[in-house]
Amino acid sequence: MEAKAKARFVRVTPRKARQVIDEIRGKDVAEALAVLRFTRRKSADIIYKVVASAASNAEHNFEMNKDSLYIAEAFVDGGPVLKRFKARAQGRAYPILKRTSHITVVVKERS
Repeated sequence: MEAKAKARFVRVTPRKARQVIDEIRGKDVAEALAVLRFTRRKSADIIYKVVASAASNAEHNFEMNKDSLYIAEAFVDGGPVLKRFKARAQGRAYPILKRTSHITVVVKERS
């Protein structure tokens, strides 16, 4: 049995979010939340909420024991890119790409 949580269209780049998600993949939920709490990245706060939501879903919807949960899958996919431009000298324009992410966390119970 597995429980899942997603955060979609999050305004953080997938590359930076993947650096944080790689730190917690395969860990126990309690240990992962402790790691995320002390990670000084914008994406760590968002991923913390997703992991906590997945653990809560497992506890309330599937009646799993919260102490025996671990992160079975955790991945970040790219979302739509907001395209903007920055005015530059002599009438030129440089593109600015504001990237978004879809963060997915799946937790399972250790047997």
